[in-house]
Amino acid sequence: MSSLLPRIQRPFYRNGAQHRAGADVSFGDIHKIFGFKTIQIGKWVTQAEQQLAANLFFDALCDLMDILHVTETVISLNGSLSLAFGVGGQKHSSAHYHAPKRQLSLAKNAGGGALAHEWFHAFDHYISTKMYATDLPHAFASSLWLEDATMHSHPLNQKLSAWFQTLFLDSNGIEPSDYVTRSVKADKSMQFYYYAQPQEMAARAFEAAIQDQTIKNAFLVQGTKQSVEAQVGIYPIAQHRQQSNAKLLEYFKKLGKAID
Repeated sequence: MSSLLPRIQRPFYRNGAQHRAGADVSFGDIHKIFGFKTIQIGKWVTQAEQQLAANLFFDALCDLMDILHVTETVISLNGSLSLAFGVGGQKHSSAHYHAPKRQLSLAKNAGGGALAHEWFHAFDHYISTKMYATDLPHAFASSLWLEDATMHSHPLNQKLSAWFQTLFLDSNGIEPSDYVTRSVKADKSMQFYYYAQPQEMAARAFEAAIQDQTIKNAFLVQGTKQSVEAQVGIYPIAQHRQQSNAKLLEYFKKLGKAID
């Protein structure tokens, strides 16, 4: 039975284009095609697991590129982003973005479905110095927006700022959005500060936008609709979710056109 297999060996649903035409790819291919700074594979990852993972990563990154209408350069954040698979890891975490290293890391058997979330953390970090006049090396643009940091004047920055406003504030642009209120409530019930962190709210909203598209990839994202977390209310919902999705995807489409 497939449910008895390690997670990396079980099928991940996807319906996107056949980017590999049925052929296998390697992490070396991914490094070359997307231009990632480095790719690190854990010593406990077998050759068979590495092959499975390379195909999953490649398909997911290509699907993400198609959804966002961006180039490979955007996916690798202009060659500044590193990937890791089955390396170290954080306690109680299936995936992690390490800002000082600019490294996105997925656990071997529990990281599937978290790629979109962690990629947006990397993007949020990368774009912070492009969007704001800041000398904070590990800041996130989402947090700087809430802190009213000085923004560089640029149409793309204004587009991203408009998404942050839709995400964090109500329709009047004054009070916290219902999404923020629910995230704060979730933190209070758990007695820690996590779900209401700006960068976490932004990454979950990005997940929601990706999962809502016609291109589906369970290795890229899953769990924003029917999971326990979704039932708690830590993702955007209803009309607010639709508005957030539209503004976010509009921003990336404009970004892709500008770079292309």
